[in-house]
Amino acid sequence: MSPANSTSTPTSTAIPEHLKEEVRDTDGAPAPSTKEFPEPLLRLQFNDVTDDGTSIFLSSITPSTLLPSAVSQVQKALYVHPNRGLHMPSTRSVTLIVRPMDGVAYTTGIDLDPEQHKEIHFSSRYIASISPDRRSHEIEGVIVHELVHCYQYNGQGHAPGGLIEGIADWVRLGAGLAPPHWRRDEGVKEKWDAGYQHTAYFLQYLEERFGQGTVRRLNEGLRTSKYEEKPFWTGILGRPIEQLWEDYRTENS
Repeated sequence: MSPANSTSTPTSTAIPEHLKEEVRDTDGAPAPSTKEFPEPLLRLQFNDVTDDGTSIFLSSITPSTLLPSAVSQVQKALYVHPNRGLHMPSTRSVTLIVRPMDGVAYTTGIDLDPEQHKEIHFSSRYIASISPDRRSHEIEGVIVHELVHCYQYNGQGHAPGGLIEGIADWVRLGAGLAPPHWRRDEGVKEKWDAGYQHTAYFLQYLEERFGQGTVRRLNEGLRTSKYEEKPFWTGILGRPIEQLWEDYRTENS
């Protein structure tokens, strides 16, 4: 997760179709409500209640409403509906742990059952460093990003880390939670799998070019087989990643 205390003006982008309120099926009819998704058990843990970041966290958001809402956004972005041909992981619980640590946040599985029970570790030191006017927005953005890691696939452990992080930030971007320093045009200077917002904007481009549900198809492809770059991209989008990236760079240069 990248820091959010830069003051650069973000690129203005429309909210992607994958996060609009009403989702329509292929025949034009409204899709079933995402309320049918299974809801994980959500836990919240503070390792130091006297820490400044803990106090800021509690004064900036309402966990009892934000956490279920963030889970719903992630489920909707990656799967739309539990019975529409996409296979959501059977995540049964997510524990958000706010504690003093370096960095921003990370997600891991609990040793007892890492596939079904997840932990998100969120740095209270980072929370304390966020500018006051951005605290609630940034805290929610980090939580949404990390929750994606609780629900996405990784090509049986072989997908590039940049793609995994890029999908997480693509969901964050679509949720309207981009930090002010994110810019679409800056991504063209990087490699396609540079990760985070750089790859997120590339994925947004693919969603716009190939149609709503493109990133969901990529995520489903990461579920069904071991990631191998050429067959993965050509099998799903009909073009090698080098060509797709060059097309993106040309359009945004």
